[in-house]
Amino acid sequence: MSRLLLVSNRLPVTVSRMDGVVTVEPSMGGLATGLSGPHRDSDGWWIGWPGALDDLGPEERGQVLGKLQELRLLPIELSEEEVKGYYEGFSNRVLWPLFHYLLDHIPEEPVQWRTYAKVNERFADLVASIYREGDRIWIHDYHLCLLPKLLREAFPRAKIGFFLHIPFPAMEVLQALPWRNELLEGLLGADLVGFHTTGYQRNFSRSLSSLLGLPATLEGVRFQDREVRFAAVPMGVDARRFAANAADPEVEAHARRIREENAGQVILLGIDRLDYTKGLTRRLAALERLLERHAELREKVHLIQIAVPSRTRIEDYAESEQRVAELVGRINGAFSTERWTPVRYFHRGFTPRELAAFYRAADVMLVTPVRDGMNLVAKEYVACRVDEDGVLVLSELAGAAAELGEALLVNPYDVDGMERAIHRAIEMSEEEQRVRMRALRRRVFAADVHWWARTFLDYLDRSGGTTANASTYSSDEDLERALGLLAAARHRVLFLDLDGTLIRFQGVPELARPDEELLELLRVLSRLPRTTVHVVSGRKREFLAEWLSDLDLTLHAEHGLWTRDPGGPWRMAADVSVAWKESFRPVMERFADETPGAFVEEKSASLGFHYRLADLEFGELQAGRLHEALRPMAEHDPVEILPGDKILEVRARGVDKGMVVAPALERVGPLAMALAMGDDRTDEDLFAALPADGLAIHVGPRPSAAPLRIRDVAGARAFLARLVQRLSRPGNRVGARVG
Repeated sequence: MSRLLLVSNRLPVTVSRMDGVVTVEPSMGGLATGLSGPHRDSDGWWIGWPGALDDLGPEERGQVLGKLQELRLLPIELSEEEVKGYYEGFSNRVLWPLFHYLLDHIPEEPVQWRTYAKVNERFADLVASIYREGDRIWIHDYHLCLLPKLLREAFPRAKIGFFLHIPFPAMEVLQALPWRNELLEGLLGADLVGFHTTGYQRNFSRSLSSLLGLPATLEGVRFQDREVRFAAVPMGVDARRFAANAADPEVEAHARRIREENAGQVILLGIDRLDYTKGLTRRLAALERLLERHAELREKVHLIQIAVPSRTRIEDYAESEQRVAELVGRINGAFSTERWTPVRYFHRGFTPRELAAFYRAADVMLVTPVRDGMNLVAKEYVACRVDEDGVLVLSELAGAAAELGEALLVNPYDVDGMERAIHRAIEMSEEEQRVRMRALRRRVFAADVHWWARTFLDYLDRSGGTTANASTYSSDEDLERALGLLAAARHRVLFLDLDGTLIRFQGVPELARPDEELLELLRVLSRLPRTTVHVVSGRKREFLAEWLSDLDLTLHAEHGLWTRDPGGPWRMAADVSVAWKESFRPVMERFADETPGAFVEEKSASLGFHYRLADLEFGELQAGRLHEALRPMAEHDPVEILPGDKILEVRARGVDKGMVVAPALERVGPLAMALAMGDDRTDEDLFAALPADGLAIHVGPRPSAAPLRIRDVAGARAFLARLVQRLSRPGNRVGARVG
């Protein structure tokens, strides 16, 4: 195995003196955890700043340097002037606010670009001093944007990766930086440039196209006769370690004490670095508004806010601390009673085990930055919820939102919306909490920090050198003509799809459930004279039985594989082989792991790659790649591959929705008129099986052979309600109810 040279602003250790003894302790951060294995296993080196060593005596200094050598850590020592110019100055007073879209925080006085460039050159010299042919180099974060180019010039054949841990801004924001071209060209020295989200990846690609005039795509660009790849690889946390901490008896006891101290109250929790990007003042304003609007919640909710000191020598951070403290004081002054204080504020850090206790104790976690590259606190909370309860309220402007779509997503600039989300979290049922949290935990554990490191390095090793057209929707006159034909028919047989047709899609399929309006509409339809209703869905039997078994409907689950007449048992329509799943499942799960927000759903005779929660462009790209990967496999197995609406499904051949039509029509006689409504590729089989005089209605913009088209779910429901009105006598209570 080739050596791995890791390069970051800070080394993954803390140098401190306690009781006159100097110690070098490993850091507990996500980066240190995720890279410890690759660093150790490759016999490589980690280059970075160990912190100021100026106050150490000669002997102490020698001890520290010796310990760093043992740990294969190579320190770069920075002068006070370099720290002020490179770290505090350009990195954190220019790049940090710019990349977080907060340009008003950039100082007006001259910034230290030259010092930033000089320190990047010093890092390059140090890496060059230990580089050997064949080494891989992985550079981290915004402090070292010029380093890839510097190393590329020194070692043209080197394998170089760069990962940005903060957002990459939109081109229009980056445009404000006078040294934007130098920054972009610096990053293009890498073979692979990694980001947390596809959105940041897209911003980078667009910036290259717009500012440098390069023909960049989402996946990469050819630059100076080299192929530079881009990848979205979201960083995770050490989920199993957090879960183990959370389940430790001492931690559980600490969590119980926190709950006992707040008995009878809903515990809200915020854990943040004290940084103006974390949205603390807006979060507190939302809490203040909640207590103003919901007097019944006073003495019933309690916010524990932990704000860890950060970059205290930078003026903006000191001002942020003052504003937060003032707002906490204002809220407590306005609402506190003899028995209750709404906010408990900690301006200090806690150990990982102490944080795990807070995570276990909290009913609602508030993660509401105004902009954040990822935000690992959200994932830490999810990992610690070993009882699968709790609610995560998450800013949609945090990178984690691209993966954690089952959280309650909020706009941190919308204080009223944030207040409503907190109130919803407080009132959320335990059932909904568990549906959401289970989905969150599956993703957090699957894409943990170790997966992140492995995936990036795998991409680095491999790096180097049809839009569907929406048809015109049917006119009201055409739909009225169809309604007239149905009303005049001697008997009507309705074949109705659910998801995307009568139920709006949700990111989590379990949350896309029939609402009371739809249940009532189906109930009324099934009671109409000479009308038979079939629900033909891709959903599992259990879902249809739970929600629709009380209605006088024939249910067809898994695209017709299973059928259940009203009040009867489920019966299987065909005996199909599912042995093919063993070879298809690992491929589909690998693509899901590599696609933030995607997951694989398994049914009796099918596997579905869902990417509704993924970035749309990347999800479509991955679905196309998966289709190509599965196509050769499908030639040797009795399966077919079906692209759908944000899903790629593999199902046993011979099972499709069309197989339910003929038996259903035979049962009611030759004079029946059939209507089918659906929204995706699987419904095309249903349409094709209709008799010549049948009516097929496609819902949505996707291509379809159906002659009639309705815009959306609301339109589909309205069409069926109009059918009810046509078939109900004037003044009929049932007809009026659904109209």
